[in-house]
Amino acid sequence: MIKSKPANLLFGLTLLALAPMVQAATAQPGLAHPESWPAAHSPGLIDPKTEAFVTDLMSKMSVEEKVGQMIQGDLSNIKPEDLRDYPLGSVLAGGDSPPVGQPDRSGAQAWLDTARAFRSVSVEARPGHTPIPVMFGVDAVHGNNNVVGATLMPHNIGLGAMNDPALMRRIGEVTGEETAATGIDWAFGPTLAVVRDDRWGRTYEGYSEEPRIVAAYAGQMIGGLQSGRVSASAKHFLGDGGTDGGKDQGDNRYSEADLIRLNAPGYVSAVNAGTMTIMASFSSWQGVKMHGNRSLLTGVLKGKMGFDGFVVGDWNAQGQVPGCTNESCPQAFIAGVDMIMAADSWKGLYRNTLAQVRSGEIPMARVDDAVRRILRVKVKSGLFGPRPWEGQFAAIGSPAHRAIARQAVRESLVLLKNDGGVLPIRGGARVLVAGDGADNVAKQAGGWTLSWQGTGNMPADFPGATSIWSGIRDAVTKGGGKAELSPDGRFKTKPDVAIVVFGETPYAEFQGDIATLEYQPGAKADLALLKSLKAKGIPVVAVFLSGRPLWVNPEINASDAFVAAWLPGSEGAGVADLLIGDAKGKARHDFRGRLSYSWPRTANQFRLNLGEPGYNPLFPYGYGLTYRDHKLLPRLSEVSGVAAASAPSDQYLMAGKPVAPWKLILSDDGGAATTDTASPRGALSVSLVDADGLQGGARAFTWSGAGRAAWTIGGPPVDLTRQANGDMALLIRYRLDAAPTGPVRMMIGKGEASLDGVLKGAPVGQWRTVKIKLSCLRGAGEDLSAVAAPVSIATSGRLSLSVAELRLVSNQHDAICP
Repeated sequence: MIKSKPANLLFGLTLLALAPMVQAATAQPGLAHPESWPAAHSPGLIDPKTEAFVTDLMSKMSVEEKVGQMIQGDLSNIKPEDLRDYPLGSVLAGGDSPPVGQPDRSGAQAWLDTARAFRSVSVEARPGHTPIPVMFGVDAVHGNNNVVGATLMPHNIGLGAMNDPALMRRIGEVTGEETAATGIDWAFGPTLAVVRDDRWGRTYEGYSEEPRIVAAYAGQMIGGLQSGRVSASAKHFLGDGGTDGGKDQGDNRYSEADLIRLNAPGYVSAVNAGTMTIMASFSSWQGVKMHGNRSLLTGVLKGKMGFDGFVVGDWNAQGQVPGCTNESCPQAFIAGVDMIMAADSWKGLYRNTLAQVRSGEIPMARVDDAVRRILRVKVKSGLFGPRPWEGQFAAIGSPAHRAIARQAVRESLVLLKNDGGVLPIRGGARVLVAGDGADNVAKQAGGWTLSWQGTGNMPADFPGATSIWSGIRDAVTKGGGKAELSPDGRFKTKPDVAIVVFGETPYAEFQGDIATLEYQPGAKADLALLKSLKAKGIPVVAVFLSGRPLWVNPEINASDAFVAAWLPGSEGAGVADLLIGDAKGKARHDFRGRLSYSWPRTANQFRLNLGEPGYNPLFPYGYGLTYRDHKLLPRLSEVSGVAAASAPSDQYLMAGKPVAPWKLILSDDGGAATTDTASPRGALSVSLVDADGLQGGARAFTWSGAGRAAWTIGGPPVDLTRQANGDMALLIRYRLDAAPTGPVRMMIGKGEASLDGVLKGAPVGQWRTVKIKLSCLRGAGEDLSAVAAPVSIATSGRLSLSVAELRLVSNQHDAICP
């Protein structure tokens, strides 16, 4: 019998069975020089005792249980009792997925209860069941950021600027300990993207544009996480930070030599550090989706790099592989993905994969290899043993952990300008603190904070955290001075100095993709605030919150000092540690942060990277002033270099006005017209009405019933495929003014959905908000890859409907399929 063979012999036989796949992977077109890839080794993952345990366990497992181990479902679509019929190997909590039966923003106990509920079912004794603990994973990307009260580290872009590998180890330990305390086994991090186009919405998840920092950090972060009792997941293999145009989930067109030079070093470090898992990228390399790239997943990662852990997929990314759907993708398993993240498609994927294994389409040797890798990681991670670290809630947000995060904030800030030595500010001064980011922990924490996009967070969601304002107030008060908070810059008594905290609003993947690097194109409200204070003769210190370097020349010109603060997380007092001196003005700490990304001179310097042809940044890689420097920055050009704005893919109508370049189109039997009065034959008219206290803040659409008529938001085609896959929703803020007399349809491109149910229950005369899932429209048959009309509403009957807002938002389990 198989279970009587020695573990090392069985493992050898598995490798022999897989050899044809590995050879085919190595020879797959597109990988011309497999010998050029660097070698690595997974230390300690394979040992005789572990392999013998796994071999014995596998001998008891049915094919159904083996297939189950290869599939992961999301909390929003699975319940603990589902594991009795579908023996999945893992569950995850996506960025917007709350604990079972709990609100979106929950504390440690709710997460622990959820983890234990799933684990209990997975290991219960019942006939025909092999007890194997389910593995619970989360995106703990800057601390255990799903949990209320957790320590939130600066995002990776800030950590790259501090260039402190030793501190990275401690950050990993803190994150691991706070994650494990809530019963979670697995952190989806660190991100090892080497970002080469800063338009990418995940730029802040990368440590640097240079592979040296990424490689230096990978091993330290992984070592810290895994010593903290959670498995790490280096991601996203391979080349996600180098996609053409900075497009999320796009195509990396590097040569093989550049792919090796820029992207391989981080993964060599990760494998050498013993990372338990590696996540495959949504992106492609030279047109081949990574989830289907056997050459890289099997031939390079598992072959040349010697990775002995398991490869996990990304959120429904298998559905992007040619010939696949979310519910069926043998190609991904054969390519080398060991566990597919089938967030909401796990039932169909389980059934189809089981059939494909039984038919031989997916070889049993590939299944056994994947399951062995998964079980090996579960053993090495301690899932089969006692868990004394669970429930140690005192570690979450502890003073010691917050002190480490505060140190990271201090080390990450980069001083770009300090004309006249306005910094440090004397502790005894009168200080005005302005800007919408000053007393806003949600803004300073950024995306992947309590929700996927980091939106919807309130001050009460951050117990124990310190806003930048709070830190400044405490430091100034301690120095004998006075601090005043005024977001709009108004003040009672003229201050000695003003600190203005402003920057990007939170975002995450693909919602954060931008067309140019210009900050606040169009109406520059933050620039106006800086200028207004400067005009009053007040020295101005700008603290800029951002997830990437941006073109802010006008804002720099309007400031005496300018600090790139990135996204500092929960410990805003770290900013005050640098800005506010003692009572006499002596610095308490000096700046040590240096740019790990080059800073653009113009808004169209998208690919601005050290060593590339034409390198001409405003501030080069490695730049950063200290208090010992006394440089005057010449006035900067305020010509952005960008001709015109491109279409935003997430905002269509705001305060009743189409967001440029989107336009309002009215149509009826007489044709279509770009107008804000009436359709060609008058079947539909439009007028401005007040909304939310704003004069003219909405548009009232009135259908006369004289034939079918529609209003449409139209413009240049945009790709909404990723948004639909990511479970985004269309938010409509509306008021029903007169009930419909006929069916009402909403269209996105060619996809349609009925609004009858939404409007039927709506009271007349009251403003309401509804979210409609984009995936519902895709399911209705629409190709969302080139949508020129992202919103259209039509009826043949009479209807009066006012609309104030149309935009894409995250579905926090409150969106519907009408």
